[in-house]
Amino acid sequence: VVKNVVLGLAQAQRKAQELDKDSHGNDDKNFLDWLQNKVTYPNSMVDRITAGTTSAMRDHVEMTYGYQDAAPVFAEPFRQWVLEDKFCAGRPSWETLNYDDEDNNNNNSVPNLTNAANISFVEDVAPYELMKIRILNGGHASLCYPAALLDVEYVHEAAGHPTIGPFLEALEEKEIIPTLPPVPDTDLMDYWNLIRDRFSNPTIRDTVQRICYDGASRQPKFIVPVAADALMSGSNCNNKQVNGLAMVSALWCRYCQGTTESGKAISPNDPQWDRLHALAQRATAATGSQSPSSVWLTGLPDIYGDTVGTSPVFAAAFDKAMLLIQSQG
Repeated sequence: VVKNVVLGLAQAQRKAQELDKDSHGNDDKNFLDWLQNKVTYPNSMVDRITAGTTSAMRDHVEMTYGYQDAAPVFAEPFRQWVLEDKFCAGRPSWETLNYDDEDNNNNNSVPNLTNAANISFVEDVAPYELMKIRILNGGHASLCYPAALLDVEYVHEAAGHPTIGPFLEALEEKEIIPTLPPVPDTDLMDYWNLIRDRFSNPTIRDTVQRICYDGASRQPKFIVPVAADALMSGSNCNNKQVNGLAMVSALWCRYCQGTTESGKAISPNDPQWDRLHALAQRATAATGSQSPSSVWLTGLPDIYGDTVGTSPVFAAAFDKAMLLIQSQG
């Protein structure tokens, strides 16, 4: 992204200078060539769960430290920075950085971890980023809606819930992790165990409401691609490989109906809430020739796409999940 932005600006400047007869166009050409051939743009990813600021956090800072902070930032001890080892003139030895944090000193689940600061240089960042997106972000996107429907307020409470916790465990192990390619020097189940422990951290008080927000943007990033890969992986006639993922979609649909299982109103929590709420209400009322999937999945082609949105396997699993939710809660 940075490379495209920098080169795009340089190319635009060069074109503008070409139209200006008084400009030094050759200098701009040399600069653009230098940016293209002499500068490197290493890819990278970072990971650290940071909760949204709440009144309880502001009160904690004032009571504990004696000053008022309108926007304190609470974050977990864990931190990770993975960088592509592609530098044009050497690089700093960030992998030798250290800091006093026993939790990270004892963590061996991060690829190439040789330092407490948890900075790794790798040949290709993509496998690490995909692992994080599917296991961590996908985990958040999977536990948040059942948690919200059961009036669970915090992520750590959802992770420890007797129903939500085992559901997420099975989903990660049986449906999410099998879609991931190997990641160098990383055991994917060990990584999931690390993520589960991070979800269970009660100190940062990460809210379920925060991770429920903007499902119309998060589901097509974190859940739908997993389902698409699972459907294309082989035995498309067997919906066991997407039952859990379809349940996540059904729970999201149920959430968008606008009430929890106890009857509490769910405040609009998505930029597309009006559209989602209307579709969810129609999906719930679907009868006869219509099914919940024919309303919800086909009504959101921009979210589910062709592979998932038109899949009879996923549709059947979604309808089964909706029936289960509506009949048993």
